[in-house]
Amino acid sequence: MKQDSDLRNNLKSIRTRLGMSQQDLANIASVTRQTISGVESGLYAPSVAITLRLAKALGCQVEDLFWLERDLPEIEAVLSKPVPNGQQLRVSMARVGGQWIAYPLIGKDAFRQDMIPADGEGETCTGTNKIRVRLLDDNLDTLHNTVVIAGCAPVISLWARATERWHPQLRVQYNFANSMAALHSLCRGEAHIAGMHLYDPETGEYNTPFVRDVLAGREAVLITLGVWEEGLLLKSGNPMGIRTVSDLIAGGATIVNREIGSGSRMLLEQTLQKEQIPFDAVQGFDNIFKSHQDVAQAVVRGVADAGMSTASVATAFGLGFIPLHQSRYDLVILKEYLEEAPVQQLLSTLGHRMVHSQFEILGGYDISKIGEVVATV
Repeated sequence: MKQDSDLRNNLKSIRTRLGMSQQDLANIASVTRQTISGVESGLYAPSVAITLRLAKALGCQVEDLFWLERDLPEIEAVLSKPVPNGQQLRVSMARVGGQWIAYPLIGKDAFRQDMIPADGEGETCTGTNKIRVRLLDDNLDTLHNTVVIAGCAPVISLWARATERWHPQLRVQYNFANSMAALHSLCRGEAHIAGMHLYDPETGEYNTPFVRDVLAGREAVLITLGVWEEGLLLKSGNPMGIRTVSDLIAGGATIVNREIGSGSRMLLEQTLQKEQIPFDAVQGFDNIFKSHQDVAQAVVRGVADAGMSTASVATAFGLGFIPLHQSRYDLVILKEYLEEAPVQQLLSTLGHRMVHSQFEILGGYDISKIGEVVATV
């Protein structure tokens, strides 16, 4: 019988993995070698009896050998970042502000500690930021129930995983971005929520002046996630005796810095300016690492003597820490997203004990005002 065009099989891969030739399998299953060849090539659909014999011969279930290829949906989406034209991409998907956003899973964005599963694949086209994505399954409900957060706080992933345990139908996608990059991602419609920790010394305000400037009249709310201690990460035991940023210069210490737009870099620059220390007087000022974890690993490996990060990151990596400033980490959400059910579910867990316990055991966070609306713009 001619093979159904929707019928797929992996007979050859299982057979070769077991070290069997087509004739070996034919002999065990009591069929001809031509039958095996025809099935593997998709030219022949086996009967129920032959299917059962093949499965028995290979020591597997029928479902392991054969399946029906479904007509999976395709979605036109906007790419969240520029990528080379004509490149085949793995992407993660979410619906933000009435349009589909495709997040390329390339480079570091493809990993947490484990590789991130893709929702679909597609090929980029010349002269456009659109991509036609072929989904890898038909579970559109999961994509509709995805909340996208851009930010740099490691606790966001803890919050996300705790929320997914409480709301199993909800998926939280955490895209790493420094504070300004996260805010611009929100403005471009690539995220529902932006996390940020920027201090404006002129007004004495956290985050709000930057939100007003970037969003330029769009309405948003700022909700506090917590207040964290920022300062210098140092080698365990602080062998150089560093207590202030001035000691970095006196001791000839080498630092690693963060990229422009990050709260940690802004704090370092503000502290140096306050102490009237030129940026180029600090060894390693232009040695850029793009996450709190990378800064900590650089100090652990001895690439640098110090770097700017948070108390919780210092604890996680067993490093010394000199506090310089307490920064408020806020979640910025456009008002148009507040009534969306997935966003409401996520925000509702800010008051949950399961979330609080994750923050408390991590250390370095004051969450006494977690979930409070601190500003509207």
